[in-house]
Amino acid sequence: MIRALRLLMIAALGLMLLTVALANRAPVTVRLLPDDLAAVLGWPQGYVMPLFLPIFAGIIAGLLIGFVWEWWREGAHRTTASVKSREVARLERELAQMRDAKGEAQDDILTLLDGPKR
Repeated sequence: MIRALRLLMIAALGLMLLTVALANRAPVTVRLLPDDLAAVLGWPQGYVMPLFLPIFAGIIAGLLIGFVWEWWREGAHRTTASVKSREVARLERELAQMRDAKGEAQDDILTLLDGPKR
C-alpha cells in the first residue's frame, strides 16, 4: 500500500515537472557577469538555454543548500547523541559486571524489574 502511494507521488511529481518544463521552453540568455566585466575578463557573454533549466537548477541548488545547512546546524546534536550513546553503553557494561559479581538478586521483585539477562 505504502509502496503504491509512493510510486503514485513520484509519478505526480514527474508529471508536474514535465508540465513546468513544457510550459517554459522559451530560450533565455543566462549571464554570469555584467556585460562590461565579462568583456574585460574575456568570458563568454552568456549562455542560451531553455527557461526550465535555470528554474530546475535553482530548485536543486536551494534543496542542496538547505540540506547542507541543516546537517551543519544539527552537528552539535549529533555529537551530543553520540557521546550519550557511548556513555549509556559504558554504564550498561558496568552494570552487567556488577550483577555478575553480585550473583543472583535476593528479592523476587527486583529480579522481575531487572528483566532477563542478555
